[in-house]
Amino acid sequence: MHTKYLYSILFFGFICFYCNSQDTSNNVSYTKAYNLAYEGKHREAKDILVQIVAKNPTDTKARSLLASTYSWSRQYNKARNEFNKLISKNKNNRRVWIAAIKNELYAKEDAIALGIANKALMYVQNDKEIERLKEITLKRITSKKYPKLGWYNKESSVQSIKDSKKKSKEKPLEKESLATKTIDTLDVKTPTYKDPLNNRFSIRNLVTVFNDRYDPMFYSSISYKRQTLAGSIIPRINYSHRLGKDGVQYELDFYPKFSKRFYAYLNYGFSNASIYPNHKFAGDLYTNLPGAFEFSAGGRYIGFKTRNVVSITNSFGHYRGNYYFSLRSYITPRPNNLTRVSGNLLVRKYLKDADNYWGVNFGMGVSPELRQIISGDVVLAETQLFIESQRLSLEYQFTGKKKKSNIYKANIAVRRQEQIINSKNFLWAVSAGITYNVKF
Repeated sequence: MHTKYLYSILFFGFICFYCNSQDTSNNVSYTKAYNLAYEGKHREAKDILVQIVAKNPTDTKARSLLASTYSWSRQYNKARNEFNKLISKNKNNRRVWIAAIKNELYAKEDAIALGIANKALMYVQNDKEIERLKEITLKRITSKKYPKLGWYNKESSVQSIKDSKKKSKEKPLEKESLATKTIDTLDVKTPTYKDPLNNRFSIRNLVTVFNDRYDPMFYSSISYKRQTLAGSIIPRINYSHRLGKDGVQYELDFYPKFSKRFYAYLNYGFSNASIYPNHKFAGDLYTNLPGAFEFSAGGRYIGFKTRNVVSITNSFGHYRGNYYFSLRSYITPRPNNLTRVSGNLLVRKYLKDADNYWGVNFGMGVSPELRQIISGDVVLAETQLFIESQRLSLEYQFTGKKKKSNIYKANIAVRRQEQIINSKNFLWAVSAGITYNVKF
């Protein structure tokens, strides 16, 4: 009996000794890695930390130091992965949130940094350091010379995060105590980014196929974008073939910049073809609001041979991490209580930079910007304003692997539209298109 107790005591002691030796070993290894990391020997430190984390994935202290070491070595993607693992398990660790935001600032991923800061403040409220980093991120984004994102600003699309393509040239931090000084320096000396490629040439082709009544319709356009100090200027030529008729329309877009907070979108189109309006005007004034929000208000004027149409429009947008959300509405007032309202919702996710993204666009109601359909020699544009429709489109834009100046965009859309002759029946239309852009 005594022997049995003796064996139990010895076994328990062995377990305690083994666990204690493991903890001591880990502590010694961590201390060694810590000293190596802050001496600038990041590779040696990472080798030790990777082994510690592999043996004990729940060692948050070692994983946090590993993430920071990756960040100091400019391995920002690996650092991001480690920070994500830490945050997913403990959302109240302010030091991890702060380090994660700084990692994105060093990587020039300003939009991601802003998204992390917004999320951090949901869990660590009223933290002065996180709020300060958020302000720095907002100043970075708004200080860059890009036309800001608007619903119809086709050439911008979060151009304010394009600087993420440039590699960080900042000296990696050596100690946490130096982090604030480094970020403060960035706040004062944030450079104004100027894209050397101020020109863009685009070709777009699209076809729409109907399930009833109409033959396929074809659309093409060529455009040239020039970035100037006053803003972007984009002349465009549109061509359409619809129900046996051909037409050409000439357009001009202009995105004037008034200040860091205000900019605008202006458009004019002209055509003598029966399948286009004779004149069309569009304009929106955009303002950037706190919290990565954006609001616009404007209008559309479309002049036909028989009647003119005026529509009031506004939009509300929000940046959240790599995502952009925008909701736009149209109000088309008509006499005899025939005012119509339509809306569009855009969700877009940006990938490695502003030229790479995918998006989803859903709309419903009536819209003054629907393409016209003709019947014989009669343009049914005015009728188009008062038919119900639902629209869903998908888009994907990407750059070439070798030449980043080559940009490709594919889109597909489906539309359910009320028939003009018989309002109780609907027809379906499927559209597919591709756009090629080259920057120079």
